[in-house]
Amino acid sequence: MGRRIDGLILMAGAALMLSACGLADNRTPLPVPDFLRAKPNDPPPPEPVPDVRQLVRERLDSVFVAQSNPQKVQVSQPHHELRGLGWTACVKAELTSATGKPLGEETYRIAISNSVIVDRRRAEPADNCASEDYQPI
Repeated sequence: MGRRIDGLILMAGAALMLSACGLADNRTPLPVPDFLRAKPNDPPPPEPVPDVRQLVRERLDSVFVAQSNPQKVQVSQPHHELRGLGWTACVKAELTSATGKPLGEETYRIAISNSVIVDRRRAEPADNCASEDYQPI
């Protein structure tokens, strides 16, 4: 009977130790050896600098509506997003309305992720597009 209780205590202790392994990460207050602690995830590698001129040239329709007939399209250098892994850039062009009337120059801020234009919106003063240097595509 004594051996049976000793065996149960040993198994319960082993189960408790093994269950604690799943909980041991860098934030746990338990005294767990380093080799049992979960390793923190490595941050993803930074994306390479995108070729904004080529992206906009190949996907002009993802920035401007085709009916706007964009002319004199220019792009700025890309900048890392403040929050995230992607890039942002400014794009400006002379646009025409659907009725054919000139709208003048419009500027858009584009978001780039994995070398794809994933978002665009009209530039706001906080985007600093007015202070950028532009190159024609």
